[in-house]
Amino acid sequence: MYMKAGNRNRDAIWVISIIGATLLIIPIVVILYYGFVVYRSSVGFGFPVFGSISLTLITSALSAALVFLLFTPLAYELATKKHSGLESISDIPASIPHPVVGIAFLILGSPFTPTGKFLASIGISFFDSVQGIVVALAFVSAPIYIRTMQSVFSSRKRDADLYTLSLGASRMQMLYGTILPSLKRETLYAVLTSMSRGMSEFGSIAILAYYVTQYPFAGVSNASVLIYNYYGYLGPSVAVTASALMIVVSIGVLAAARFLGRTSNWRSQPGND
Repeated sequence: MYMKAGNRNRDAIWVISIIGATLLIIPIVVILYYGFVVYRSSVGFGFPVFGSISLTLITSALSAALVFLLFTPLAYELATKKHSGLESISDIPASIPHPVVGIAFLILGSPFTPTGKFLASIGISFFDSVQGIVVALAFVSAPIYIRTMQSVFSSRKRDADLYTLSLGASRMQMLYGTILPSLKRETLYAVLTSMSRGMSEFGSIAILAYYVTQYPFAGVSNASVLIYNYYGYLGPSVAVTASALMIVVSIGVLAAARFLGRTSNWRSQPGND
């Protein structure tokens, strides 16, 4: 009976879904095969590549932490109240061409603008800096974090929240004192998903911070920029090897996020499948 039920579920939708998933995985498999087997290059495994991947991991993690700090209250507000205007604003970064994002932060940090003068006065520079990469990644990855956490917050029963508020706690105290501690796994899932998105960024970084001039990453480019340079100056073989290595790292982060998502309570509740 189980096998018959399983066979009945394999309808046209199932077949098309498998085809779609296969189309998504083929380019990844091709890069891994050609990068590690056919076009395997020692330069692709060189110190600059690992330095670039380290920079990418660190800046992506910092941007994810920044997104958590800045946008968790917004996600909670959108989950508990109707704000069509705020929802539209939170989606804007996902619809802007990312080189435009890089140009925007370049102007914000320019010493010829009031904002740039203020940032310079407190020692912050976006141009060719770790700070620049972090803020750009935070901007482009914020929408996916906000939407994920909005879904997490929406799936909760709010009886305990009403009780906490009746005791005199503020919404901010409730959010950080009771709600987030009970959603550690779900929050980490959202943070890792945001980090994974940041690791794939190219357009804004290529404009804002083509390479970093700060210690200990002086002269190091983000992985996406380095791979682009390798393709243009050293040829496809080196770029493919470096790409394959970066894919392995990216899959590792994404796999950790997916594992947390699968084992979280909100993922198994009705309406969240």
